[in-house]
Amino acid sequence: MDGHRGHRATRTYRDTVRFYLIDHRTTVGKGLDVSLLGLNLLFIGLFVADTYPLSAAQEAALWTAEVVIATVFFLEYLLRVYGARSRVAELTNPYTIVDLLSILPTFAVLAGPALPMWAAGLGALRLLRVVRVLRFFRFTRDEEFFFGTVSLETLRVMKLLMTVVAIFFVSAGLFYEFEHGVNGRVETFGDAFYFTVVTLTTVGFGDITPATQAGRFVTIAAILAGIILIPWQASKIVREWTHRDKRNVTCPNCGLEYHDADASHCKACGHVIYQEHDSRE
Repeated sequence: MDGHRGHRATRTYRDTVRFYLIDHRTTVGKGLDVSLLGLNLLFIGLFVADTYPLSAAQEAALWTAEVVIATVFFLEYLLRVYGARSRVAELTNPYTIVDLLSILPTFAVLAGPALPMWAAGLGALRLLRVVRVLRFFRFTRDEEFFFGTVSLETLRVMKLLMTVVAIFFVSAGLFYEFEHGVNGRVETFGDAFYFTVVTLTTVGFGDITPATQAGRFVTIAAILAGIILIPWQASKIVREWTHRDKRNVTCPNCGLEYHDADASHCKACGHVIYQEHDSRE
């Protein structure tokens, strides 16, 4: 008990910040996770809602909410960097980079009027709004969540679903940004999302087609991403399920992996891979 108290007494404020940002078990840690997840969902919802016709009052309310949430995420970003054991490693962490990119468009719009030289690049920065959905991958980085611990197989299924959602959302968001105002059939995010789903599922009704070179490029990139990333994630799940009752033993002769628990020879080439010797020998 004294040792535990001494450990808590020597914990610095930086250690405390780092602990609660990665903790999933204490009330405070779970509360932070649930709050950040809710804000992530709302942040995504604001981006989608902004593509629909709104009154001036509604647009002002959405913009205020976006600024508030972006400010919260910026504070979270600063705290993660501050509390990290290695700040360089944290700054170059893909999750942290996504966190920063997701809020840059909001602050760019705020700073735009004061910095006219940003005007040319403001449109490009606003494209980064679509990466907000990638923030959800932070919640699938390990088997522990604010609602408990899940199996490795379940975690991989969640990552697969998150990959599919991310491909659809990012593709639809980019397609909307490039086609809106040019393509008369793409007026809202819903139109872009419909086109993306129909295209990536190879249905292809043809009622919406890209009108810009950028839109065509996004379509091609989305199809390639779907072809490469989804089967890659799915193969991991299938491999785990297929080899659940096998030993992770590699044959030194032919390189075949995973064999039955009681196998003494490779079933492909017959090479000895595992042999329980009798203790009397």
